[in-house]
Amino acid sequence: MTDRLARRAVLRLAAGAAALPAFVRTAAASDYPSRTVRIICGFTAGTIPDIAARMFAQVLSARLGQQFIVDDRPGAATNLATEMVAHAVPDGYTLLILTSSNTTNASLYRNLKFDVLRDFVAVATTFRSALALEVNPGLPVKTTREFIAYAKANPGKVNYASPGVGTIPHVAAELFRAMTGVDLVHVPYRNAYVPDVIAGQVQAAFTPISTSLDFIAQGKLRALGVTSTERSGVLPDVPALAEVLPGYAAYIWDAIAGPRGMPPDTVATLNREINAVLTDPAIKSRLVALGAEPMVLSVEQSNAFVADETVKWGKVIRDAGIKVE
Repeated sequence: MTDRLARRAVLRLAAGAAALPAFVRTAAASDYPSRTVRIICGFTAGTIPDIAARMFAQVLSARLGQQFIVDDRPGAATNLATEMVAHAVPDGYTLLILTSSNTTNASLYRNLKFDVLRDFVAVATTFRSALALEVNPGLPVKTTREFIAYAKANPGKVNYASPGVGTIPHVAAELFRAMTGVDLVHVPYRNAYVPDVIAGQVQAAFTPISTSLDFIAQGKLRALGVTSTERSGVLPDVPALAEVLPGYAAYIWDAIAGPRGMPPDTVATLNREINAVLTDPAIKSRLVALGAEPMVLSVEQSNAFVADETVKWGKVIRDAGIKVE
């Protein structure tokens, strides 16, 4: 999601945030919040998690009558920001943008000074976005089944790119590899990787839909399947991988969390208000236009979702022997 080729998607989301409808302050069951709330984000300014955090900060400020501000603290694959919030006072005034990265980091990094399941409560999920399995148009395949057959006929000769070891695009590909038995070669990047797929230097990639819609429309990338359980509304003609591989699913997602031990009424207030934002038609339409979908869940459902994702990707990482250097 830090790929610079996500710029257009980020600008769309930023433009949407600037034109959000005016929200009226709602009455809270408690006096929370009575002062400024910080939302810590482990990504740099201008990335999708940062822009989404600012969108939610803006509307929560309007709804609850106190400032919600975003404090970007990138570093160590979001672990610095996560550790900061894990050790914060659990009063609801220091929150975290929890993402799918946290669920893979739990198995990738040893000696973390926090446990994402033990030390946090997800007050609400916000949205999730599927990836697309894409190939260079020069590869002689047009469907997922053809891609699998081609990879099996050419073991170790098909490369796939990702934005780094242990990222969701990487583990999504490893889950695909495990479920199909194909022999693909991982090529991790630290910067933009989509240009090399377009140029044919790498044959395939699992890429967030929001970053690749334009390239698919222009014919620079060929989408074979999407990683959501059903077809994406912005790519209706592209089958879900689950149509070929039942049970396959992979998402990049965001949630808002705080340190474990926050007052229950504070957690309830945040869940209620965030879900109200997600059900607003204007915001929902902007998310859907980016290939994302709102995730309106209760506190219990949100935490169950985070736990399930952590267990799922932990197994993929262990089975594939993925390690960070």
